[in-house]
Amino acid sequence: MRFRDLHPNLRLRIGVGFVQRCFDIMLVPLMVIHFSGLYGTATAGVMTLGAALATIACNLIGGHLSDTWGRRPVLLVGELGAFLSYAGLALVASPLVGGNGIALYMLYLTAGCLAGIALPASETMIVDVSTPESRTAVYTINYWSVNLAFMLGSLIGGFLYGGYFFQLLLAAAVGTGLILLVTYFRITETAPAGTVENPRGVRSALSGYVQVCSDRVFLRLACAALLIRSVEVQISSSIAVRLGNDFDPQRLFHVGSWQVTVDGVNMLGIMRAVNTLLVVCCALWVGRLLGRMDERRRLTYGIVVFTAGYAVWTVSGDAWTLIAATFVVTAGELMNAPVKQTLLANLVPEESRTKYMAAYGLQVRLGLLVGSLCVTLSAVANVWTMAGVFTLFGVVAIVLYRSLFRVLDARRADAEKTAAAA
Repeated sequence: MRFRDLHPNLRLRIGVGFVQRCFDIMLVPLMVIHFSGLYGTATAGVMTLGAALATIACNLIGGHLSDTWGRRPVLLVGELGAFLSYAGLALVASPLVGGNGIALYMLYLTAGCLAGIALPASETMIVDVSTPESRTAVYTINYWSVNLAFMLGSLIGGFLYGGYFFQLLLAAAVGTGLILLVTYFRITETAPAGTVENPRGVRSALSGYVQVCSDRVFLRLACAALLIRSVEVQISSSIAVRLGNDFDPQRLFHVGSWQVTVDGVNMLGIMRAVNTLLVVCCALWVGRLLGRMDERRRLTYGIVVFTAGYAVWTVSGDAWTLIAATFVVTAGELMNAPVKQTLLANLVPEESRTKYMAAYGLQVRLGLLVGSLCVTLSAVANVWTMAGVFTLFGVVAIVLYRSLFRVLDARRADAEKTAAAA
């Protein structure tokens, strides 16, 4: 499937999502650095934690609002608020005002909250206008877009933060303003007929999320995703700590008298850069190559390859072995990531789709918590034990995902019987 073959809303949402993520990845670390310089590392950590918790709450609120008011109104409110917040950030950080820290934080918090409200509606729009047959291809394109945004946002933010903080915020304000105009003039409502008639109010929102939490099929799906996320975050937690503390500096290569020597921090940067570059360069090609492969096998093999690569990352102390394992990890990631999203889209109920998407997003935050716990565990367990733990996570995830494919098969069979009877 080619990009121009997608539904117009899909093309716009993937393009808009690319711009939003690029600004998000570019600015969020820089805001943390800025607050750390103003108030110290400990206070900046508390401020960042508060913003993260507020964003989670707003994600859940946005999920309910999108199911009751529709996707487009929630997107417009969220993007209007984000535009005004970034415009305020640029104004406060400008030379004219001087950069009041409290005002910057409140505006940063507001921008994050309003973007969090709009996120479930944006993600659900992709499901609304795609078909079960096309979703894996659609999520492959979206996955490539996300990683390209990550790479470009990181590079732009890293090189321009020092002398262009105000200009970056001004660019974010202009970018979010253009996104608002695109949404207003070009995006149409995609909520299935009847879903926006859902009951409204706080009690309805709470009961809706209670229903989500009591859905055993969804809980299996969320647990499987959490297990894979818990392995994925190790590159930023326990594996990062091991490389920083235990990796012996090594000569990576040399030409004559010129040589490149790396330490653990250098290796971590190389592994992350290679992973991102491979995803950007190969995601669409791999998507076409595996387009006809059975999704059950693709997901299973992908998790096996992905987990094996992380196990090597966990135990190896050789630079070239770690780089080779990066290729393995990326291959597994490219195989399984789009299928996981497709399975989610195919299993959640249509009438409460955005609530389910918002609740599913919590696994990202919970994965970070598991990563922190694994850092503590790695202080008392050896690397082979940690590799065994991550392998167990992968095995359990495979079992859960295969059971979910059986659920999907049963639903399709029931639907065919109902259609035949009708």
